[in-house]
Amino acid sequence: MNILIDPVAFYIPFPFLGWWPVHWYGISWLSGILGIHWYAKKTVTNSSPFTKDDIEDFLFYGVLGAIIGGRFGYMLFYGTDQIFYDPLSVFKVWEGGLSFHGGLIGVLTSFLLFTRKLNINFFQLSDHIALAFPIGLGSVRIGNFLGGELLGRPTDLPWGMTFWSDPLQLNRHPSQLYQAFFEGLILFIILFWFSRKPRPRMFLSGLFLAVYGVFRIITETFRMPDAHIGFDFLDIITRGQLLSIPMVLVGLFLITLSNRNKNETVS
Repeated sequence: MNILIDPVAFYIPFPFLGWWPVHWYGISWLSGILGIHWYAKKTVTNSSPFTKDDIEDFLFYGVLGAIIGGRFGYMLFYGTDQIFYDPLSVFKVWEGGLSFHGGLIGVLTSFLLFTRKLNINFFQLSDHIALAFPIGLGSVRIGNFLGGELLGRPTDLPWGMTFWSDPLQLNRHPSQLYQAFFEGLILFIILFWFSRKPRPRMFLSGLFLAVYGVFRIITETFRMPDAHIGFDFLDIITRGQLLSIPMVLVGLFLITLSNRNKNETVS
């Protein structure tokens, strides 16, 4: 199956500047941010230690943390050589290159700053926002698919796809859709199911980290490693898989810790 989707969704006319391209990837980021924002506000209750207006304010912190952390994380984890050759490339976000793991660190930092501002427990906010994260993750993965980015490994399976952006024009796994399905839909269903029951504080945060990490490790087996890095270990382990292992371990630690603290059960 040939995929011939133009990565530019449409153009916006600007006086004296011409037509400005709007890419599917940018649309997917905007859709993801709005989706997280909408669901996080929707699920605020009278017993929540924060209001819908607080969630509105947090949007700025969260998006800033995701972009800054994602860019610095990408340069640190995937583009170390580029930092030495062109240090200013760290700020060239428009050229592409955002790391989920770096973005997560940025968002966690924004959690820390914002919860201090509200004078509430870190995990009161992180447990709440964790429920909405899969909406953004799934949206961005669909943007990767529409933009012909993060290509999958070659396959002979009948649902393999040939992307316009592939210089080799091979039939490949639509790994972006695999990741959208597991990191987006399935992760959301799992978190939603557990959120309907009484659970200890920090349980949902740990569950998000552990399950996302496992799904990322699995789906990366269908995705090509970064061309300039290749495999990191035994010719089978990618950089994304290595970075996901600590997520799983931290997630399991938080789940264990939360189950020892059942006196702080929330519903």
